[in-house]
Amino acid sequence: MEIRILENDKEKGKLSFLLKDSNPVFANTLRRLMLDEVPTMAIEDVEFLKNNSLLYDEIIAHRLGLVPLKTDLKSYNLPDKCKCEGKGCNRCQLKMILRATKGSGTVYASEIKSKDPAIKPVYGDMPIVKLLKSQTLELEATAILGRGKDHAKWSPCHAYYKYKPIIEITGEVKNPDAVIEVDHNNIFEIKDRRLVINKDKVLDCDLSLDFSEIDKAIKVTASDTDFVFYVESFGQLSCREIVTKALDIFDEQLDDFVEELKKAK
Repeated sequence: MEIRILENDKEKGKLSFLLKDSNPVFANTLRRLMLDEVPTMAIEDVEFLKNNSLLYDEIIAHRLGLVPLKTDLKSYNLPDKCKCEGKGCNRCQLKMILRATKGSGTVYASEIKSKDPAIKPVYGDMPIVKLLKSQTLELEATAILGRGKDHAKWSPCHAYYKYKPIIEITGEVKNPDAVIEVDHNNIFEIKDRRLVINKDKVLDCDLSLDFSEIDKAIKVTASDTDFVFYVESFGQLSCREIVTKALDIFDEQLDDFVEELKKAK
């Protein structure tokens, strides 16, 4: 198995890589682990001290829960794996405070004050509620680590993959201009009046296109051992942290599976 990085845009939180010499089972397992098992911090409980805004407590609490929070996996434990057994301690939960008493205007996520400076809203300009004159909002929220399989607010990213395209020109292409016309990804180009493959664009090929209808000399198939992965982080963790943590979780699950097998003997 081999991994080749195609793009790593840290500013936009996007990562793409080529997974070689693998199989669909492992590829889909890796995707599911990233979406469902890699934990992140999110607000779970909200205690309202005062709220006379136009929105009900439940609506504001729901909005707060969907605010992505920067996550430090080294400093916090999942509640079910913490020494306090989920009762609540500084190692598995974090208190956050929001006090908006300015009278009027929009309350933004940046106004949520955290007791841990490493855990804060990813996007400070996310609006929470608009306060009219004389309206106030005061609350105390509790953030915990959670998994995407329990609620989407804990999912760290959008991850998907496709089979690596294999493109071949098996003979003379009679009408290269017709191929260029339907090729929206610039996979082909004309050189010396001949149609050739643009090797830098092969991975952009849309496998739903059937060029054989235009010319049977063009053959597009999908590899069953190589996969092109795309990971788009929501900001809680970097793409590299997401992929690395997903692989660590996979190793842990395999070890647990082996232990269960030993008990069954």
